[in-house]
Amino acid sequence: MTQRLREELVATARRMSDLGLTPGMSGNVSVRTPRGLLVTPSGMPYGELVADDAVEISQDGTIRPGQRSPTTEWQLHRDILGSRTDVQAIVHTHSLFCTTISTLRRPIPALHYMIVLAGGDEIPCADYATFGSAELASNAIVALGGGQACLLANHGMVALGASLPQALRLAAEVETLASQYWHAAQIGTPHILDRSELDKVRAKFVAYGQHKPRTRRSW
Repeated sequence: MTQRLREELVATARRMSDLGLTPGMSGNVSVRTPRGLLVTPSGMPYGELVADDAVEISQDGTIRPGQRSPTTEWQLHRDILGSRTDVQAIVHTHSLFCTTISTLRRPIPALHYMIVLAGGDEIPCADYATFGSAELASNAIVALGGGQACLLANHGMVALGASLPQALRLAAEVETLASQYWHAAQIGTPHILDRSELDKVRAKFVAYGQHKPRTRRSW
């Protein structure tokens, strides 16, 4: 199981890079394991990663000797996973528009109904703290609440998911929302959807997409 998760972690990190969500070697990815979590290593190009480069960390922070050095944000990943039993994977990016909005230290408002995918009426911005610190992890947990994404002030963003693909999809969606917000603000003040409308959207999303396959008729 762990080997499969290693391969999925590396594939997700590469896809994150291919989508342009991580300039240079910034950003990182994690996934829950039975004993703790796997995270991407520090300072390695995503295109060069192989499964054995993934770093296994126990929930108490123990890093097995002989592994790569983990991402400097390993505590952010560990603490979020420790506080949210509903989360299996985390994608952290320094994507352009999320990072831009984060420097303003403001949330992304509900200018588009797709914001409900992040679990709230806005995407909050966590208070600033130095990267790699316990304070950053604590601030992110507070900002997330029960939601699935938040900005990190003057830093980037975090997206959560029940799987690695789900966390990556949400990270890309949040970056799109940040881009829309930035572009709209260049022209004027975007109109924000109210809670009643967002509740309607949430209700419609319950039946959105493909669910049970249709029963094939026998003619």
